[in-house]
Amino acid sequence: MRLDKLLSNLKYGSRKDIKMLCKKGFVQLNGKIVKDAGIDVTLNDEILLDEKKVYFYENLYLVMNKPQGYVSSNIDEGKYPSLLRLIKEPYNRYDLNICGRLDVDTEGLVLLTTDGNLLHQVITPKKDIYKKYYVKLKNILKNYEILENGVEILDGMNNPYTTKQAFIEKIDDYSCYIMISEGKFHQVKRMFLAIDNEVVYLKRVAIGNLELPSNLELGTYQLLTLEEVQNKLFSK
Repeated sequence: MRLDKLLSNLKYGSRKDIKMLCKKGFVQLNGKIVKDAGIDVTLNDEILLDEKKVYFYENLYLVMNKPQGYVSSNIDEGKYPSLLRLIKEPYNRYDLNICGRLDVDTEGLVLLTTDGNLLHQVITPKKDIYKKYYVKLKNILKNYEILENGVEILDGMNNPYTTKQAFIEKIDDYSCYIMISEGKFHQVKRMFLAIDNEVVYLKRVAIGNLELPSNLELGTYQLLTLEEVQNKLFSK
């Protein structure tokens, strides 16, 4: 890719701005000042802009531990900020997509990527990727076998919808894990409402076999490779 296109894509300025920075000697390529903004660069090259390293990736993969109070949207919604506001340099220069959204009051694992192909594989129903949630309930957990076999709820358009097979692992009388392969609007909450219970705390702990790292604090994230993501998401 051309140097000016790369730096422009990373929001360092317009191509015209980048050409001017090069002419003024602010850009270095592999330790040497480069005046030609049209020179081709690769992922193996080292670029410095005003003595600061430029990080660039063919595709970016981040796993985040989303806190409550943030929306799974690329823009702020009302009083709630987008979870993308938690992303800092250098990753906030990329146009990240959210693989599998969470409600504003739900915590846990969110996968962010610039890889459109991976995004499609994660969200398409055909892949049948299960998501695992930790659930705390208001009332004693009972009759949960109904949920495992499918239960009728309302979807995001308030139309009747019968959920697919789910798996529930009871922890104690008031908490459990639930695994579902869908992502309908407020699905986990609506499923438990269908058996006269109420979710008081919800946290996603895994997508496929990609688990939320135990050392990842709320509001923080880690960089992953494509191989790490694929091996976890699509392994049986």
